[in-house]
Amino acid sequence: MRATVHSVRTFVTVFLLSLSLWSNSQSISFSDGKYELGLGLGPSFFLGDLGGSRGVGKPFINDLDFPLTKFSKGLYFNVYPAEWLGLRLAFNQSFLEGSDDEVNLAGGREFSRWRRNLYFQSKISELYFGIELYPTVWLEQYDGLQGKLRPYGITGVGAFRFNPKGYYYPDPNNPNSKQLVELKPLRLEGQGMSQYPDRKEYNLTQLEIPMGAGFKYFIKEHVYVGLEILHRKTFTDYIDDVSTKYIDPIHFSQYLAPADVPIAYQLHNREPFRNITRPTIGRQRGDSKEMDSYFSTILRFGWRLNGNNSPNRRALRQLRCPLYF
Repeated sequence: MRATVHSVRTFVTVFLLSLSLWSNSQSISFSDGKYELGLGLGPSFFLGDLGGSRGVGKPFINDLDFPLTKFSKGLYFNVYPAEWLGLRLAFNQSFLEGSDDEVNLAGGREFSRWRRNLYFQSKISELYFGIELYPTVWLEQYDGLQGKLRPYGITGVGAFRFNPKGYYYPDPNNPNSKQLVELKPLRLEGQGMSQYPDRKEYNLTQLEIPMGAGFKYFIKEHVYVGLEILHRKTFTDYIDDVSTKYIDPIHFSQYLAPADVPIAYQLHNREPFRNITRPTIGRQRGDSKEMDSYFSTILRFGWRLNGNNSPNRRALRQLRCPLYF
């Protein structure tokens, strides 16, 4: 299932309407400094067809490749209609990578993934709207934020942009000859080819559902640090450009420029790099039953931007004219 331009436009429209509602209710609900700006930093992890642990491929973190951990960074803006409810707008940038070289060979069925020998990397840019719920607010026994620990859960909806790439070796005998090339234009699994009508070309912009949990600790009234684990459920199996079965490479010359044909031949089937030669047409290349996903572990730093206890509000109070009775 791939995201359409209409879906992205709908997401943007709903978000803009939400902003309008926040603005209209500001004088009632947000008079005591319920705005926050935050920065998030931490590792990101890919969960897809490539790499993995022993045996058959497993869902979620059971097939996590820690050596391919990458870095993510992001900015957050939060609005709080109430202390137990947060509305978040966030923009993140991550880098994902997957490789069958990371398979832990133990004489089992993981050998088929090692033999496949595929690789990808991709930059990820995402924008999402989230709803945070703070269930312990009602248990707090004193005023103020300093020293408070607040766990929370979060879910929402967003869109992300990716572009899978892989290494092509003009000279297969020279590892230093590798070149990074975009995978989608090569149609490595027959996307958009009339010979494979069920394999549609995928969109590089997709919808996602972020979901996770974390906590905040307020070291001052207007400053907090926190930790969050955020998983992204997606609706595409092509973040790594691997999803279904091998095609007949004879069709590449019909759909690709002459200079791209040898690149597609090499990257659609990299088993010869393992000194393995066998018929592959129609054999499994990926698992289309499981969509790709990714998650990040985020160290958060945040600031409340206004409110009676914030620095700018205290400064404004000091500048007010004295009152006489």
